[in-house]
Amino acid sequence: MADWQDRPWTPGAWRYVREATGSRAIYATPGQPAHVELRCDRSQRAVFLSRTMGTAGDFTIRTSATTRTVTTQAVGGPTPQVVARLGADDRLLDAMAFTRGRFTIEQRGATSLVLPPWAEVGRVVEDCRG
Repeated sequence: MADWQDRPWTPGAWRYVREATGSRAIYATPGQPAHVELRCDRSQRAVFLSRTMGTAGDFTIRTSATTRTVTTQAVGGPTPQVVARLGADDRLLDAMAFTRGRFTIEQRGATSLVLPPWAEVGRVVEDCRG
């Protein structure tokens, strides 16, 4: 298996959406459900990192500067998700936005996501801090 920093990006692209309560960065393949989403909730000063799937389990986030495991919670609904809550000032968010080339979201029993650190990630973080 290749080093995580050499793996190709998961197919898709980031899309930024501004909302009344904050903003979202959605990573998806066109015509498919989102692979992952970063959502700023300004009232809570929190960024919610979610991925669509039905199994709960912590995320391990790898960037060029840090690796950290974050606790998640399963959320039901029409599209079940697993969600991690990060405070707006959490330095892991900076590491994701400014990593060299890619960051990963890994979860036991699920395909690892290899994501580009495009501007949409940093915009959501700054929206929550702003």
